[in-house]
Amino acid sequence: MRNVDAAGLEIGDDHPPRIMGVLNVSAESPYDPSVYDDPGEAAEYVDEELIGEGADIVDVGLESANKDLDVLSAEQELDRLDTAIETLESTSGDAVWSIETRYHEVADEALARGFDMVNDICGFADPEMPRVCREHDAAVSKMASPPDLERPGAIEDVDEIYEALSMNGLTDKTILDPAFGGWSKAKTHADDRETFHRLREFRGYGRPLLVSINRKSFLKTIAGRSTEEALPVSLAATSMAVERGAHVIRTHDVAETRDAALVGAEFARDRVRSDDGPSDIAVEELDVTTVREAERHLDRLDADQSVAGDAAVRTYELRGLTDEAVGALRAATAEPGVGAAFALAGSDAAETAVPPSATDGGAPTNGESGLLVGTVAALSAVRSAVSGVSDALDAALESIDDGSK
Repeated sequence: MRNVDAAGLEIGDDHPPRIMGVLNVSAESPYDPSVYDDPGEAAEYVDEELIGEGADIVDVGLESANKDLDVLSAEQELDRLDTAIETLESTSGDAVWSIETRYHEVADEALARGFDMVNDICGFADPEMPRVCREHDAAVSKMASPPDLERPGAIEDVDEIYEALSMNGLTDKTILDPAFGGWSKAKTHADDRETFHRLREFRGYGRPLLVSINRKSFLKTIAGRSTEEALPVSLAATSMAVERGAHVIRTHDVAETRDAALVGAEFARDRVRSDDGPSDIAVEELDVTTVREAERHLDRLDADQSVAGDAAVRTYELRGLTDEAVGALRAATAEPGVGAAFALAGSDAAETAVPPSATDGGAPTNGESGLLVGTVAALSAVRSAVSGVSDALDAALESIDDGSK
């Protein structure tokens, strides 16, 4: 996983989760607590409620990205930039300043006048954006979007979201945002929930991840909460997002989100990462729990994807097994290197060491339950090997095979 240096702020697996607080200088923005048009009042808000409560990054929006509002031109955004610059210059706290825009002209001007990074909500739909960010050596958050400057985030299918993140390439300092929220009328809460469920897949590009889930509808509807009541569900999702590999959390609720992110980081999986040591070979244990996640990393390396089925191990307890089913499972997992194992409840070491047979039934002491363990590819092979032994076993293993991806 590549770490990104955003004006001295390190972002990535080797660093704590970073909090991006939101400031809007657009009167049409929907969330009133973050909207200011007076630079002095905006600076006070940033110092006290963003930086003062733990924001590492201040993200300034010049216009609302609401799909039902007219899109401002680059010239109109530039007209609002002075307010953002004056706010930045009036702020005493220390943070990285990010400009939210879809236009390279706005990014160029903002970076030249004191901003540190870019939050591109159209994900390089403006093909000049990567060049501008490289020229300023600036970090850039790239949100998954179609190649259309008027339709930020308007992608529904999760596979298409993943592919959209590669539009017009990546800079050395690109952070990826899978675009949660109602960016298009066709996008459903179920789409957002699937994206969240598959969040680890977006690590496949080897770049840090930013998620913007604060008070989003796909979370509110789970608990039946209004926007004003939705902080608890946002915090629960924040911890889960960080545990699943997110590095930057964009939020209006800085102090609470910071705490939730730290909890998520504390309980994230421990993985081997060693770039320096006695060997010249660097090691990084990837955060892979599904076949699809493994396929994303293999695709990044242009490697053989057929090995993805061996990347994730599954363990299932089977109950109600007949003697015939036990014998078949033992026979199917008996050969060395098969990648799967079957352990019968109540069996001791001596009994399980007896060479199995598909016809002897295994002579179990208690043949009603056992554990089937293996890689996804191996379990699929086991299913094929025991197919036809019984309708009940076929049905049980069909659910395993279908649910392992």
